[in-house]
Amino acid sequence: MTIYSAIGFLLAIIILAATPGPGMFATIARAIASGFSEAFTLICGIVVGDIIFLLFAIFGLSIVAQAMGEFFFIVKICGGIYLIYLGLKIWFREPDSTTNNYKQSTKSRAGNFTSGILITLANPKVILFYCGFLPTFLDLTALTTIDLIIIVTFVTTGVTSVLGAYAFLASRTRRMFTNKKTAIRFNRTAGGVMVAAGAALVTR
Repeated sequence: MTIYSAIGFLLAIIILAATPGPGMFATIARAIASGFSEAFTLICGIVVGDIIFLLFAIFGLSIVAQAMGEFFFIVKICGGIYLIYLGLKIWFREPDSTTNNYKQSTKSRAGNFTSGILITLANPKVILFYCGFLPTFLDLTALTTIDLIIIVTFVTTGVTSVLGAYAFLASRTRRMFTNKKTAIRFNRTAGGVMVAAGAALVTR
């Protein structure tokens, strides 16, 4: 992998992450509803999903991914339904008046991480990028172990940085409004965005 192809790949990853899609909308919605920390856990799940597809492409498993079309269709439906469920949960949730206990926080983080993985595995844009576009962009048969480490690092830092910026800005906006009525409106906005993203994922 040359320096030019490495830079081009990094730019492609940044553009992929910045392009509007279920991952971006879910990240913003979670940050608005629950803050940056919860959104960051969701982002970690999204990154893991990206790395799964990256490894599929690098190790020649894109054929397997295509052959398992029905499985990925099921994942897409499940991911969309789960997003809709989370959106409705946020919509009807009362604004937090106290800090959640550790058990609730752990459960929420596990759910956010899982939903992040599902969102990526069910996202046609990500599937197309890694299993379709990437093999024509990089010579995957000539990659060394160092190249693989660099690519995984680029995916992790690129996706995390872009989505993290969205989450940070959304969470800062959330902190500007502290009264209960405004918090309810924020929850409904975030819930509506997540429901819309889930519906788009199911119907796409």
